[in-house]
Amino acid sequence: MSTQDAPFPTAPVIDGAPPHVLIVRAPYYTDVVDGLTAGAARILTEAGATYEITDVAGAYELPQAIAIVQRSANNRYDGYISLGCVVKGDTDHYDHICREAMAGLMRVALDDVLALGNGLLTVSTLQQALDRSAPPSDSAMHSHNKGAEAAVAALKQISLRRRVEKSL
Repeated sequence: MSTQDAPFPTAPVIDGAPPHVLIVRAPYYTDVVDGLTAGAARILTEAGATYEITDVAGAYELPQAIAIVQRSANNRYDGYISLGCVVKGDTDHYDHICREAMAGLMRVALDDVLALGNGLLTVSTLQQALDRSAPPSDSAMHSHNKGAEAAVAALKQISLRRRVEKSL
């Protein structure tokens, strides 16, 4: 399904206590990541969730940061949202960073059984990133903020975990 075909992201209903989510951002492209963050915050607020935000150096560090927090004795998060942007350049650095960051996010999610919404954009142009991080009021073309979609994904995973744990 392409973004154009996807339903507009709306906050799911979460049973139980309001979830507490950590948004981990790689703010290399500030305008893009701020837009993704606004989209995620909108969904989390609509769902009644609370959240905190932390920044890391870059996309490569996103999975590492989530693993560090998840495995700490003081972890208090029901789920995580990773936000960032990698724009293709003239070298193969893009390929390495994208592959390892995405694989790392999936690995930590599976290894630690996390509710993780992935909003790491991997794009060919900065305009593609801006299109995917803009607020819905800009135009119909900008109505699918990937930060909002990542928040929906994290909340649905939290909801699934709660339903499964409740049925045990």
